[in-house]
Amino acid sequence: MSKIKKIILSAMLLSILIIFSRFASIKTEILVISMSFIPIMMSAIWLGYKYTMLIALLGDFIGAILFPFGPYFPGFTLSAAISGAIYGIFLYNKGNEREDKKLIIRLIVSSILVLFIVNIFITSFWIHILYGKAYIAVMTSRIVTQVIMLPIQVVTIYLIEKFSRPFVNKYLFDKK
Repeated sequence: MSKIKKIILSAMLLSILIIFSRFASIKTEILVISMSFIPIMMSAIWLGYKYTMLIALLGDFIGAILFPFGPYFPGFTLSAAISGAIYGIFLYNKGNEREDKKLIIRLIVSSILVLFIVNIFITSFWIHILYGKAYIAVMTSRIVTQVIMLPIQVVTIYLIEKFSRPFVNKYLFDKK
């Protein structure tokens, strides 16, 4: 894929990320339920970890500045960048050959790492610092949501990737 296509795709995924995370989500002080994982994981599959980290970082920063739903806290931006890096490292396939079984395994592993390490441990720590809530209480309240989101993320991304594969191969990777 050419660099111009990567930049254009990154801009499109960034705008979708901001819309999903700021306007199409359920927000509470402790918890955010959103479909913002879709553009992040799709950029990880198509673009790799560098672009995905940048998209996640910019998406959080721009979204927090333009459409805040609380005070800006750089820890959440760092968490977004770490998530983008994890997804990008696990999901990117340079050969652009997609095998369904390998994709499912990579989706499960990357989702478990992000949902548990970043969303439960690190983000709970940021909430503890920002709002003064008890760390263990915040962490345990987030576990249920993350366990529910795991199969939703894996199935959603697998289906989107599978159904978009012919179009992506034709228009992004110039394969017929």
